[in-house]
Amino acid sequence: MSYERRMRDEHRMPSNEEIEDALLVSLFNHNGTIKEFASGEEIVNEIAEYFQLNEEQRTAVLERIYRKENRIVKSPLWHRLLYRAANSLSNKKFVSNPSSTFNLTHRKEWMLTENGYDEALKLLKIPTEQKEVLPIRSYEVQKVVNKLIEAPRPANYHPIQDKRTTTTVTKEISIRKRGFRQAVIEAYDFKCSVCGLKINSPKRNIWEVEAAHIVPHSSKGKDDILNGISLCHLHHWAFDVGWFSLLDDYTLTVSPEADNLKDEFGKLGNYEFIKSLMQSVHKISLPIHSNIYPHMNAIKWHRENIFNKR
Repeated sequence: MSYERRMRDEHRMPSNEEIEDALLVSLFNHNGTIKEFASGEEIVNEIAEYFQLNEEQRTAVLERIYRKENRIVKSPLWHRLLYRAANSLSNKKFVSNPSSTFNLTHRKEWMLTENGYDEALKLLKIPTEQKEVLPIRSYEVQKVVNKLIEAPRPANYHPIQDKRTTTTVTKEISIRKRGFRQAVIEAYDFKCSVCGLKINSPKRNIWEVEAAHIVPHSSKGKDDILNGISLCHLHHWAFDVGWFSLLDDYTLTVSPEADNLKDEFGKLGNYEFIKSLMQSVHKISLPIHSNIYPHMNAIKWHRENIFNKR
C-alpha cells in the first residue's frame, strides 16, 4: 500500500470517485469553472464542507523528501486528493485542465467539457434539455464564444442565414446557440442594454438577461454576435414585437402606436413601461469593443421588417 493511500485510509477520506462526482457538481454550481486548489481558495473549503470533513482531515499533510535540496516538503492531503480527482476527470475528457483552459480564456481554471456537463446533469437529475437555458460554461461553448468575439467585422454583413439547415437539433447546433447566448450577455456585462437590469437567480446560475436576435430565428437570423443584443425579458418581448427599434446611432425609436395605448396598458404600477422610452433621447448601452456592436444591416432589417411593418 502506498504512503498516500495509507494516509487516505488513516484519515477516512472520501474515495476518488466520490470526490470526482463532487467536483462535477461544484463545477456546475460555479457556472462551469473552478480555480486550482490552492490554499485559501473557496472551492477547497466548499467541497470539504460537502463531505463534512473535520479539522484533522482538512489539515493532514503528506511529507516527501526533496532530494535535490535534501529537505522535507509538506503538502495538504486534501488538496492532493482534489487535484488527483480533477486530473482523473481531465483524463476522462470530463474537464479541461488549467493549462488547456488558459490557452482559451487566459485564466488557469478547470472547465467542464460537454461530456462533463452531461455527467453533472445526470448526477443532479436535471434533464439534458436544460442545457439550452442554463448559462453553464463548457470548453466547447467557450471556443464558439471566442470565435464569435474575435471574428473580423465585415462591412457588408448579411444577418440572414442563406443556407437551409436541418430542423434536427444536433450537438453542434446546440453548442452554437449556447455560444451565441454566452457571447452576447457577457459582451453586455449581463445587463439589459435598454434598462440596465442586472440580476441572477438566488443560486447564481441563471441570469435574467437574454441574448436577443435582432433578425429573429424565425426569419433565419444568424446566431452571430453582430445580430445580437442583450435585453431583459420584458424589453426582449417589446423588441421582438416591434414596440421599439434602434436608429443607426443606437438611439431607441418607439412605435407611434405608443400614443394610442389605453391608460391601463403598458404600466408597472405607476411606471409607464413603453412611454418612458419616448421621454428623452435614449441610447442603448453597448459592449466595450466597437468590433462587436450590433451591425447596422441587422438593425436596418429590424426597422423595416418588424418595427415599421403594418
